[in-house]
Amino acid sequence: MTLRIGTRGSALALAQTGDVARDITAAVGTPVDLVTVISHGDVSRASLSSLGGTGVFASALREALVADECDLLVHSLKDLPTQPYDGLIVAGIPQRADARDALCARDNLSLGELPRGAKVGTGSPRRVAQLLAARPDLQVIDIRGNIDSRLARVNSDDLDAVVLAAAGLDRIGRSDAITDLFDLDRWPTAPGQGALALEVRASDIGGGFEAALREEAAGIGEQIAAAVGALNDRDAALTATAERGVLATLEAGCAAPVGAAAVVQDGTLFLSATVYSTDGLRSVTERADAEIDEQLSPEMLGARVAERLLEAGVASFAPVGAFS
Repeated sequence: MTLRIGTRGSALALAQTGDVARDITAAVGTPVDLVTVISHGDVSRASLSSLGGTGVFASALREALVADECDLLVHSLKDLPTQPYDGLIVAGIPQRADARDALCARDNLSLGELPRGAKVGTGSPRRVAQLLAARPDLQVIDIRGNIDSRLARVNSDDLDAVVLAAAGLDRIGRSDAITDLFDLDRWPTAPGQGALALEVRASDIGGGFEAALREEAAGIGEQIAAAVGALNDRDAALTATAERGVLATLEAGCAAPVGAAAVVQDGTLFLSATVYSTDGLRSVTERADAEIDEQLSPEMLGARVAERLLEAGVASFAPVGAFS
């Protein structure tokens, strides 16, 4: 029996889904077919925030999964809304790639070396705020498009630089374009950045990460359970889930400049998150940690950090509609 994996049609989506497909076949021997689904976010040129957020990339895929047009979805986890989708669950998160943001600039320049007034492109309000916080003199230009089209704007001298996810550049073989990498301690990225989500029908495996390994799953469900169970990575699941717990409690989407970074060290999960004003003039950072044991809920650790952010007054300078 062949597993059908749903994916967006962009070069990045096809590359990362292809990696997952090969890993599944190598781990459990199951043959895989890719099913390409076109979303509204892929064809519209409007800004991401005006389209309603990152969910525009996931909705068509999820509809295809519910309609049994595929058996498993591969998402960039940062593109998934934190609200649950009826009948579907994220049952696995493979080993996480580099979560950092990268600058891709002309003449191999770093952020600090860009000339005064340089034009830097990004479609992320968080990156806008971080760029302006670091370099208030920059002209930050709102851009859309795939990785290659964004890089082309630098090469054509339309822009001096763009900021992109290091993981995406690595996955399509364009890491050679990186001229500066931003440390997560001073430049936290989108919750879940660098991580992939394996989303399935809950009825196929009957639960979440642990349930994906249950022996009573049958038929296609047994294959799906084996596939996601083989690829799920504990540390990736803990860190990404904790970061997304911040967003869930803040009820924040792509219009909110929120960065988060979690790491597992010596049996402890550490989490920090920062909320920025859109002009980069204000920011608040909060942190929390917890020992990793059977009682640890990474979602609750994320909620703890988010509650501290709210107590610190971030709602007073966050964009209208970022928190509800």
